[in-house]
Amino acid sequence: MSAVYLAKIAPSKVKAVIETAVSLLAGIPSVVYGLVGMMVLVPGIRIIFHISDGASLFAAMIVLAIMILPSIIKVSLTALEAVPKEYEDASLALGATPIETYFRVSVPAAKSGIAAAVVLGVGRATGEAMAVMMVAGNAPNMPEIFQSVRFLTTAVASEMSYAADGSLQKQALFSIALVLFFFIMLINAVLNFFLKQDKERS
Repeated sequence: MSAVYLAKIAPSKVKAVIETAVSLLAGIPSVVYGLVGMMVLVPGIRIIFHISDGASLFAAMIVLAIMILPSIIKVSLTALEAVPKEYEDASLALGATPIETYFRVSVPAAKSGIAAAVVLGVGRATGEAMAVMMVAGNAPNMPEIFQSVRFLTTAVASEMSYAADGSLQKQALFSIALVLFFFIMLINAVLNFFLKQDKERS
């Protein structure tokens, strides 16, 4: 009796714990991610890969991935929960397994919400400055995986305060911001194009 009860109650408790953890991670400020990355990740990369400095593009990639995944997961779960339960019940009634129902019914029905989650996550990663400044080394080098780099957002955040009005430096910083804006617009346009193509096929 107790084993059956635990088997029934455990998945809901695990789901609640995971949702709480994801919500907590999504609400942590980016500077905290940068601080933890600087204190834990950067020394770890230096020791594991035997390099002189762990502050690198690789560290920034890991921090950004950990930082944006909770936001993507949270919005994607909201989109999946919004799928009408009748779709899943009909699929199960036709003999599909729960896994088949999830991947062939629920996910396609919520793909627009999942795409929006990806766009939001990529937008947050693209516009992030503080966390990557703390773990990437902030050195203007050509991008290499284990070398210190300076991100576009970091350059804008760190140099805009002392760039003289009308100077070439300030114009370059505005150009960088414009490039970032067009990059996000391009991602939105490409995702909307593919979603529209899928809708027309179906």
